[in-house]
Amino acid sequence: MVIETYSPEETFELGKKIGENAVPGEVYTLIGDLGVGKTVFTQGVAAGLGIKEPVNSPTFTIVQIYEEGRMPFYHFDVYRIGDVEEMEEIGYEDCFYGEGLCLIEWANLIEEILPPFYREIRIEKDLEKGFDYRKITITERGERA
Repeated sequence: MVIETYSPEETFELGKKIGENAVPGEVYTLIGDLGVGKTVFTQGVAAGLGIKEPVNSPTFTIVQIYEEGRMPFYHFDVYRIGDVEEMEEIGYEDCFYGEGLCLIEWANLIEEILPPFYREIRIEKDLEKGFDYRKITITERGERA
């Protein structure tokens, strides 16, 4: 599925729809260059889950857990991960296979530990179509259990 957005607000609203329709145990990966809108999209997902507190990228903490919404929201940013063993140290399996929604930025860096089924969200810019244009591709990866 490919969705085009033309403003940060539209990107936020797409994330919000995903959050509103999420069910416990889902895992989404989020791929895109720096500054492409991953945080805006993630803030939309959080809003769709009913999370009111500020949501920012957990670049230095690797994972941020929000529990005030209708289900837990596990937000990972693994950009600075040095080794997959670091993920084990923070207990990633409890999040990947937990009762909430898991969103992983830069998941391509930890592909070997991703669950058997997840949805990949790829956000891309195309400056020829405008500064705020985003092409958002959602792809199912792997097989459902």
